[in-house]
Amino acid sequence: TIQSILSKSEKIDHPYLSSNGSARRAVIVVTSSRGLAGGYNNNIVRLITDSGWRPEDTDIYGIGRKGVDALERRGWHIVSDDSDVLGEPSFSDAAAIGAKVLDAFAAGEIGEIYLAYTRFKNTVVHVPVLLRLLPVEREETETDGGDGLLMNYEPGPEEALDLLIPKYVNSTIFGALIEADASENGARMQAMDAASGNADEMIASLSLLYN
Repeated sequence: TIQSILSKSEKIDHPYLSSNGSARRAVIVVTSSRGLAGGYNNNIVRLITDSGWRPEDTDIYGIGRKGVDALERRGWHIVSDDSDVLGEPSFSDAAAIGAKVLDAFAAGEIGEIYLAYTRFKNTVVHVPVLLRLLPVEREETETDGGDGLLMNYEPGPEEALDLLIPKYVNSTIFGALIEADASENGARMQAMDAASGNADEMIASLSLLYN
């Protein structure tokens, strides 16, 4: 919907569409608060540490004690820890986190907002993702039907974006929490299955030695 507004409207000047001049960035990092999940947590931490960003220019909004602790040990600045929302995340939880980063963006404290989480593809495939939320990148898309006609909005495009972009940010955070929860469960199932397999092999080997 946002991209449709941008592609079918004349030049729009909106604070969510361009950098506010701040060199700092905020990263919402979603990991787990428990271990025994294979590389689930380390993959997200590595996304941040291998990003090329400087810790002193980055604010971490952590969700999950494993990620918060690992990044804090490496010298990254932890602005908030919302690990308590894990387990049964709700949209209100996501909206509260979204409000924090949007307020910081509006105040000029940060110039970019990113989201790092694990995308759930299927039970055995989980993909670490680093997604930029703001400023919104305008995609080059063809207009529907190729007619190039502009759309009229009531209210205007700027007012519509004022409503839509915060909803987009909050909904994306909520979706990330849900996908991360599914990915964590899948990763833990795989890790426990591998541990059980290794234990069975060890028991068989020791039984053979004993006999």
